[in-house]
Amino acid sequence: MNHAEVKAQYDSFKQLGLKLDMSRGKPAPEQLDLSNALLGELGGFRAADGTDTRNYGGAVGLSEARILFGSLLDVPTAQVAVDSSASLSLMHDTIAFSMLHGVPGHAPWVTQRPISFLCPVPGYDRHFSICESLGIKMINVPMTADGPDMDLVEKLVAEDAGIKGMWCVPKYSNPSGTVYSDETVRRLAAMKTAAPDFRLMWDDAYRFHHLSEEKIAVLNVLEACEKAGHADRAIVFASTSKITLAGSGMAALAASPANFHWWQKHASVRSIGPDKVNQLRHVRFLKDKAHVETLMEAHSQLLKPKFDVVLTQFAEHLGNIEGVSWTHPKGGYFIDLVTPNGVAKHTVTLAREAGITLTPAGAAFPYGRDPDDSHIRIAPSFPSLTEITQAAQGIAISLKLAILS
Repeated sequence: MNHAEVKAQYDSFKQLGLKLDMSRGKPAPEQLDLSNALLGELGGFRAADGTDTRNYGGAVGLSEARILFGSLLDVPTAQVAVDSSASLSLMHDTIAFSMLHGVPGHAPWVTQRPISFLCPVPGYDRHFSICESLGIKMINVPMTADGPDMDLVEKLVAEDAGIKGMWCVPKYSNPSGTVYSDETVRRLAAMKTAAPDFRLMWDDAYRFHHLSEEKIAVLNVLEACEKAGHADRAIVFASTSKITLAGSGMAALAASPANFHWWQKHASVRSIGPDKVNQLRHVRFLKDKAHVETLMEAHSQLLKPKFDVVLTQFAEHLGNIEGVSWTHPKGGYFIDLVTPNGVAKHTVTLAREAGITLTPAGAAFPYGRDPDDSHIRIAPSFPSLTEITQAAQGIAISLKLAILS
């Protein structure tokens, strides 16, 4: 590999005139088409219990929507609220409520400043944006093959009462695809924290988003916390955003009885009730857990070839380059491409100039700062199979040129 040869490959690639946006993990149109039935006639507006979904009320969601999410998350229906169209909204509100009002039995976080959150890295940029917007300091925690570095996590939370929470994507983490081991979940549930009002923000975004025949399960965190004597520690979030229609889904929060009633109290101030028409539409379309799993298998059949081709292209073009590696996720929406230190930003710039828009380098770290400048989030879902094949080649060529520059 020499600079002149790779530069010639790069210049030739630019002549393709591509305009591909891979900056976010958006479902492809073909995936959204799987749920087009949601756009049809509702077939009546009354819920199973007779509720008129067109009107106000139902602060914690329709009963059948709560039953559905309870079955999906293995949580009692009474501990599930269905609200909003995106779980990110519920996460934001949960932290905002904690800042303003405090979690059950404790003072508002805003009166206890400075406060901070642990952030496994690489991680989800939207989580970090919530903290940054609310003035919550973020502390990086490296990811391992089994989840966050628990030795470090346990040390930090035991020493600092200002650490009020931790972000967790327990299955097929964004962007690494990491799955939390049972031991990791148990340690998170049982660890001693200096802050009695510490919370695990458990973003179960990819629970059914498998890319292999292996349907990996993660330990039930609410049950683990209850067994460990910390029943109120975790709050679980989920949505149908990448199951049905990404912009018009429904979201859920699951928590201990105390956290659930706390959420209900504060959420009832900001809304007279969620979009129950959309909830009814979803329940009638999704039906039950078995139907959700069947739908997600159809998603997998569309997604897996795209992931496979990216992995194939990376192996062909980058396989023998020192310091370059990438994850092989069994589910989720992303591949984490790891570059030699100091090369990721330049690679993203070169890819953009070649017509491929990627997530900014550093986005998977708090404040957008990757200390090693070595991680690039690859989102294969939205482009067509032909386009993603070209994009993977272009990214590989851009990385080689960045290394040689």
